[in-house]
Amino acid sequence: MGSDAENEMANSPGGDVFDVRKIRRLIELMNEHDLNEVDLRDGDVRVRLRKGGDTIITEARPYAAAPAAPAPAPAPVVAAAAAPAVADNSVVIKSPMVGTFYSSPNPESPPFVKVGDHVGNDTIVCVIEAMKVFNEIPAEQTGKIVAVLVQNGSPVEYGQPLFKIDPKG
Repeated sequence: MGSDAENEMANSPGGDVFDVRKIRRLIELMNEHDLNEVDLRDGDVRVRLRKGGDTIITEARPYAAAPAAPAPAPAPVVAAAAAPAVADNSVVIKSPMVGTFYSSPNPESPPFVKVGDHVGNDTIVCVIEAMKVFNEIPAEQTGKIVAVLVQNGSPVEYGQPLFKIDPKG
């Protein structure tokens, strides 16, 4: 299966790994062959498709070869998880996906939140763009923003800390 998908991707006109038709075809091949993950590399570009339940997670990023390490078990896809941090009683809002972090809805708007702001469970704290889709990320925690851990326009990984919140603030 891997070689069929790689040949189809490589022989397609344009060679753009972000072509929606190519990604859809890879997803069809994954479903057809009952695969949970496809990992393709071409030069310094890597595309990884992974199923988690009924959701397919797509990750495309520049690839840097690293020493082989045992692959961790795939984590389930969940909404922005708030997980307790260390002894300072703060809570961390983590990225629920791979994408680009934006602190405001558009370049002319102020940030959704800044240090010192109080947030509720449904407060939108940022958007993450993934495959041309802007996903609003709620705080899912009540408290005061004590740190913004990512710069506007930066790429983020699944599970990467985005904000620290003081739940007692």
